[in-house]
Amino acid sequence: MTTQYWLVKSEPETYSWDDLVREGHTAWTGVRNYAARLHLNAMRPDDQVFFYHSGEAKSIVGLARVTKPAFPDSTADEPGWVAVELAPVAPLKTPVALALVKSTPALKEIALVRQGRLSVQPLKPAEFALIRKLGGG
Repeated sequence: MTTQYWLVKSEPETYSWDDLVREGHTAWTGVRNYAARLHLNAMRPDDQVFFYHSGEAKSIVGLARVTKPAFPDSTADEPGWVAVELAPVAPLKTPVALALVKSTPALKEIALVRQGRLSVQPLKPAEFALIRKLGGG
């Protein structure tokens, strides 16, 4: 199966890249947006995932991978909501600021720019590769 590429967002005060690194893995729970749920359901083990700090930081800070595909979200009050398990791979050498993403023509169509509130977003392979390059990797 072909690797897919994603971006997940979190407020660093709620759950940060450093939290993920310290814990070694996490269930990505609490997503309550139907489009984001579709993306979670599409994730497969070994898919690559950028970790984005929203809020004041507004930057892509790390690379993670999916270690467990969609399973029922234990934090949901109603059925149908799912989570995936993520594990850290490596921090980006240089965080990729939202301002840089927005000013890069090849990234103008990604969901981070067009649908800023979407917490789980797909990326095309070329977009993923460019962001990784911008992050020094």
